[in-house]
Amino acid sequence: MLSKSQISFIKSLHQKKYRKENGIFIIEGIKSILEFIPSNYQLHSIYYLAEYKSLLPTLASNIKLFEVNNAELDKISTLQAPQGILALVRQPKATPFNPELLKNCFSLMLDGVQDPGNLGTIIRTADWFGFKNIICSLNTADCYNPKTIQATMGSLPRVNIYYENLMEVLPKVKVPIYGALLEGKSIYQTNFGAEGLLILGNEGQGISGDVINFIQHPVTIPRIGKAESLNVAISAGIFCSEISRNII
Repeated sequence: MLSKSQISFIKSLHQKKYRKENGIFIIEGIKSILEFIPSNYQLHSIYYLAEYKSLLPTLASNIKLFEVNNAELDKISTLQAPQGILALVRQPKATPFNPELLKNCFSLMLDGVQDPGNLGTIIRTADWFGFKNIICSLNTADCYNPKTIQATMGSLPRVNIYYENLMEVLPKVKVPIYGALLEGKSIYQTNFGAEGLLILGNEGQGISGDVINFIQHPVTIPRIGKAESLNVAISAGIFCSEISRNII
């Protein structure tokens, strides 16, 4: 049985303030947990219904295991329908972004993407297409938000996420800089080459004016119908697909 203090601590991690303060975040579901176990992330503890224990591999001795009942899981879960197992994971120590990482590959830059679900989907998409680095503005959603984690479907350990002041990073970028804009060259007529940085903007406002000034190649997904805009995560998927098609 979990103590009141344990329940209170885990519930506090639903909020960014306490995730940052404690350096710990929540993941839920056996699939996501199995993705994190062999990764560079360190698991702190696992809370599971009895029937889920057999699904876990042999774990390091420093990972604490707690069998819980449905009522306890309901209290600590971030989901309306808990998935039977939940883990606490230590956040890795933040490392300064090195622009050299952008060479010989394509990376994504997110300027003010605020919906956690969109961010999680973009991370999952980046993983699918082999994009290793995502540089986020300081006002982009938290990659450790439970909604973000759920949307990544276990991809977070394979994608490096950086939170930076974009105005400090962009002047140091030495690869071609592409920007997803409504006005620009069609992605289907663009030769993306083998390296570059693609910038995607806020769901409602797009890419901010200061960041636009650094874009060397404005590109767009041609509109055929009458929709006003595309969801930023959908746009990311289309761009990643087209860029990868040129590389493969």
